[in-house]
Amino acid sequence: MNSILITGGAGFIGSHLTRLFVTKYPQYKIVNLDALTYAGNLENLTDVEKAPNYHFVKGNITNLSLLRSLFEEHQFTGVIHCAAESHVDRSITDPLAFITTNVMGTAALLQVAKENWKDNMEGKVFYHISTDEVYGSLGQTGFFYEDTAYSPRSPYSASKASSDHIVRAFYHTYNMPIKISNCSNNYGPYHFPEKLIPLCINNIINNKSLPIYGKGENVRDWLFVEDHARAIDVIFHNGKIGETYNIGGHNEWTNIALVKELCKQMDEKLGREKGASEKLITYVTDRAGHDLRYAIDATKLKNELGWLPSLQFEAGISKTIDWYLQNTKWLEDVTSGNYQNYYEAQYNS
Repeated sequence: MNSILITGGAGFIGSHLTRLFVTKYPQYKIVNLDALTYAGNLENLTDVEKAPNYHFVKGNITNLSLLRSLFEEHQFTGVIHCAAESHVDRSITDPLAFITTNVMGTAALLQVAKENWKDNMEGKVFYHISTDEVYGSLGQTGFFYEDTAYSPRSPYSASKASSDHIVRAFYHTYNMPIKISNCSNNYGPYHFPEKLIPLCINNIINNKSLPIYGKGENVRDWLFVEDHARAIDVIFHNGKIGETYNIGGHNEWTNIALVKELCKQMDEKLGREKGASEKLITYVTDRAGHDLRYAIDATKLKNELGWLPSLQFEAGISKTIDWYLQNTKWLEDVTSGNYQNYYEAQYNS
């Protein structure tokens, strides 16, 4: 039996990936290790929490003794490393937290995997999930490729760049069977409402202002989270050891155009007057070191492994809005902090 450790499996991307693997591969044992910080929410996984091939562990990836005991107990054949501090604004406020989790946590996972796999690397995979932000900022043209030079500009992206380098160092030094993917901005259900799209959806519902950095001219390539999970699945099973794959949504939008599209669809779905939600847009002081544009070239992933995104943004955002409107209890729990009580009720009763 394959035994897979997914770190950060209660987070936004991690929960979609965990659900996919638990349901698609019932013959696998899936262990979800999550510290349940503010972004980790077990309510994201209520539909699979009782599955016989799923096991949750509350813990931190920086805890070497915990990692060693988990590897000893479960004899992992694979690691999919999703756990990370990921919000740029938080990294500007508290950079050391990002370095601790993203750099030291990744190094700890690699070290324990090396200790356990050193006598037999055959069939093992250490898959590290990273971000396009490690590449820095693009101008009006061009794309990020797998061999684009790193040029991180925030504490978040610098910590992810550091973790990427450490993963590759273990590959070259210890023959660790690694794979890396760098993805563009994700969106979709179960996204903690501090990031742009869920923040705006929640604020439109509640008629609160929609804060836009600068003039809203920054460009991002948006990837539906379920498409990202499918890409991780394909790379984990079929990607080449030692290789990096870029995952992009082929959906470039300026922030202001994105928010206006959100406003338009929300007005239609909520039965509001056309243009009502756009009146909530408020321009605020730009973020320090705000990268102008990210854009991924995912040709390698398409040509080698046959992956393409399934949704264009307008369809994906409609599906996302519908989910939030149908799951107001989840949104209320997250914004109130009540979601943090779920672990206590579920696991300590």
